[in-house]
Amino acid sequence: MAEVKEYWRWKEYNWKNPDINWQDAAVITAGIDVGSVSSQAVIMCDGELYAFSNMRTGSDSPNSALNAINWAMADTGLTQKNIHFTVGTGYGRVNVPFADRAITEIACHARGANYMYGPTVRTILDMGGQDCKAIHCNEKGKVISFIMNDKCAAGTGRGMEVFANLLGVSIEEVGERSLQVDEEPGPVSSTCVVFAKTEATGLLRSGWSTEKVLAAYCSAMAHRVVSLLERIGMEEDFAITGGIAKNVGVVSRLEKELGVKALKTRHDTQIAGAIGGALFAKALVEKGKK
Repeated sequence: MAEVKEYWRWKEYNWKNPDINWQDAAVITAGIDVGSVSSQAVIMCDGELYAFSNMRTGSDSPNSALNAINWAMADTGLTQKNIHFTVGTGYGRVNVPFADRAITEIACHARGANYMYGPTVRTILDMGGQDCKAIHCNEKGKVISFIMNDKCAAGTGRGMEVFANLLGVSIEEVGERSLQVDEEPGPVSSTCVVFAKTEATGLLRSGWSTEKVLAAYCSAMAHRVVSLLERIGMEEDFAITGGIAKNVGVVSRLEKELGVKALKTRHDTQIAGAIGGALFAKALVEKGKK
């Protein structure tokens, strides 16, 4: 039997900073972000990013958290005994068995975005696997207000995965392919993944190219998110976190509708929540020492 290609699969990987020796650190902390679709573990040494992992969430949160931290520690010589404090966040934050504290993903994403993009960030859009969040924060990454939409997977990472599989396009190529159109089509239905899939199938049968359908879906996703940002009110500087931040097709259309350029970062946009968790962990360790 021929192997069925899973177009929705994105790259899972781990990383460590070759310029940091964790044995020299006074405080080692971890942030574990267990989301509905992906899980990330971040390890920080004295508040600097040392190692992380980014992987698919498994069938249960405790195992996903363990797998994530173990992969982040791989080939470092670190063990959980070396980590002074761990914060769990995300959808499965209360089910991280080795966490010392659970903190909401809203707070952690704001704190993480502040680290990744700098203190000028005021509006953060977190485009996650099953929901989207618009967050206002201050110069220290503290949440001032937020709004979220989790009614349907349309406009989220999971919705994009469904479309990638439907159209037979690698999830990592969707954004670029969606820009390969001569004229921007109208958006497909953005109210429900099921409706959007049905509409997309009909468009393909009517002669639309794959690129044109992708453009229509990316446009719909961008428009859906803009309405969320309009409800909370846009305030610059603007940053995007989450997996969809890697999709140039959605981001470029979002920037065009908003008339604002999103800040860039050298960090993986999916680890913002875990970074925030690790930073909160450091603050809690230091608070305990006072």
